[in-house]
Amino acid sequence: MRTQVCIIGGGPSGLLLSQLLHLKGIDNVVLERKSRDYVLGRIRAGVLEQGMVDLMRQAGIGARMDREGFVHDGTYIALQNRGFRVDFKAHTDKTVMVYGQTEVTRDLYDARDAWDAPTIFDAEAVNPHGLDTDAPYVTYIRDGAVHQIDCDYVAGCDGFHGVSRQSIPAEVRKEFERVYPFGWLGVLSETPPVSHELIYANNERGFALCSMRNQNLSRYYIQAPVDDPLEKWTDTAFWDELKRRIPESAADSIVTGASIEKSIAPLRSFVSEPMRWGRLFLVGDAAHIVPPTGAKGLNLAASDVHYLYNALVQHYDGKDDQALDAYSATALARVWKATRFSWWFTTIMHRFPDQSDFDQRMQETELAFLESSDAAQAVLAENYVGLPY
Repeated sequence: MRTQVCIIGGGPSGLLLSQLLHLKGIDNVVLERKSRDYVLGRIRAGVLEQGMVDLMRQAGIGARMDREGFVHDGTYIALQNRGFRVDFKAHTDKTVMVYGQTEVTRDLYDARDAWDAPTIFDAEAVNPHGLDTDAPYVTYIRDGAVHQIDCDYVAGCDGFHGVSRQSIPAEVRKEFERVYPFGWLGVLSETPPVSHELIYANNERGFALCSMRNQNLSRYYIQAPVDDPLEKWTDTAFWDELKRRIPESAADSIVTGASIEKSIAPLRSFVSEPMRWGRLFLVGDAAHIVPPTGAKGLNLAASDVHYLYNALVQHYDGKDDQALDAYSATALARVWKATRFSWWFTTIMHRFPDQSDFDQRMQETELAFLESSDAAQAVLAENYVGLPY
């Protein structure tokens, strides 16, 4: 098989890149090691920056998002039993959209069905070759047979554990990482959200977040040891602990119910440089991971897609390769800024095991300053709605 761009990974970043390239007449194939049902069954974040919203519309898949998504003008930050609201729209004239990543992925697959896009599921042992030559290709195994895709470029959209990043020689690759000493215990429940906007809560017992997917689907999180056994956290134990950490007004009005999904996710900050090697371009989690505080993961992948898509369009339009050559530096400049924001927000909102009394006072003072300073709130708002591409 021959194509112009071989995309490894059938998650939202790979699908969005594929859809945008298709609209410009650039041939591409998506390889996914799991089944379509598996990909659509993954529960992920659901806060979209304005840039991601604009890309969805540009890709022609924004109609359902615009009908069913929830526009949020701000967020609420609680410290113990008091708090304050940060108004995104007032500070930046921008908003965010609450629309689940699963729904984004579903919309992208529906669009692929409409144009009979080449998608290869259950592709095992995917392996890119010749990335430092003018004739790269990707091999994979399906139904017991080895297949090959010849291409001009390879887009590695296969996540943190994928093969793409590992294809860059170790002596070329430099990785930066911080692993946080806790995780997020998340519960999805078919209950109305406790608030029409997200509530981020700093509490002496640990962090908590009240989020939502739609009017009858809520997502709640609490900070917990990453190695806690899930069976320890019965639904009753989870709801009781969540209520202890959020403001009393929210705890008194929250509607609880049986969980339909429950998991503990580790938190890390991770960046791999460079994001390009030869004919390979890393996109999204293949190159960087951020803690979910501030909802930057999917949105960072979207900005990578934006830069790579526009660079490839310039190349195939016969203009120049300046944007392709600058892809890694351009993408990483925004990646590091978002990594800083996610690290900062995580640091001030969570309780750390080795946190001293001084550290706790600094954390409380940081939040008090944020509450009293319009300038500080403007900085938070600017980062939360998404820095410009």
